[in-house]
Amino acid sequence: MITRRGFMKVLGGGLASAMALGGYAFAVEPLARLKVARYAFTPPGWTPGLKLRVVALADLHACEPWMSARRIASICKRANDLGGDVTVLLGDYATGMNLVTRYVHSSEWSKALSTLEAPLGVHAIMGNHDWWEDRTAQKNGGGETFGHRALAEVGISVYSNRAIRLEKDGFGFWIAGLEDQLALLPGRKWNRGSMGGLDDLDGTLAQVSDDAPVILLAHEPDIFPKVPSRVSLTFSGHTHGGQVRFIGHSPVVPSRFGDRYAYGHIVEEERNLIVSGGLGCSIAPIRFGVPPEIVVVDLG
Repeated sequence: MITRRGFMKVLGGGLASAMALGGYAFAVEPLARLKVARYAFTPPGWTPGLKLRVVALADLHACEPWMSARRIASICKRANDLGGDVTVLLGDYATGMNLVTRYVHSSEWSKALSTLEAPLGVHAIMGNHDWWEDRTAQKNGGGETFGHRALAEVGISVYSNRAIRLEKDGFGFWIAGLEDQLALLPGRKWNRGSMGGLDDLDGTLAQVSDDAPVILLAHEPDIFPKVPSRVSLTFSGHTHGGQVRFIGHSPVVPSRFGDRYAYGHIVEEERNLIVSGGLGCSIAPIRFGVPPEIVVVDLG
């Protein structure tokens, strides 16, 4: 039988452990950790001889103290040091939560992102929070957000259902970027009952005019079941890996597919998806088991 003294020791130890874990999830993992998640594979139909390194950044959610412009600049420096041929930005630059000491203006986070360098350029898409935080864009039901304009002003290409052909060592490939699938909040005349998407997968892929490999940028991974095998690799963010992850499982994931597309390299019917764990925090400044990460993918 446990004594009162023994019970109090167990209780005290449990409370201390809970406080330590909470402190780590609140102050250490979101703020002090940064890992590089590396993947290397050759997708089906990939051009023989084409070797391509893609560096991907997702879900910055710029705000202080969690993701200041200074921290974004330091992440960009680390990304530049990884030697990517091309760098892609997967959306959600706007904060997405209220537990902040200061909101970082789009002119600040875009200036920090302008320090990114890659031989074949930096290519960006928007995320749901970039749309949700822009009242004018919500009222208009489309057009450009302040995020579109901020990135364009610092020379970063933004893709809104657009594809472009690039070349490395004489081998061609395509980057195609979708507009966000949850861009418009419910309540407007065009989407009274649910989120409204501005993505156009078919129209975007129709711009691909040859057999070169296609890399698709789509903020939310929920589009993946619709992505044809013609696409060599889809990059997504949005989920933050669930933001809390235990033994490879996330109890809460912002996806209608649950944990299926929460994080990592997913292969279905020989189609490849990489879901980044992202860099910042959404809703609450907590991360546990899924530290902020830069993704590096070596193809070919």
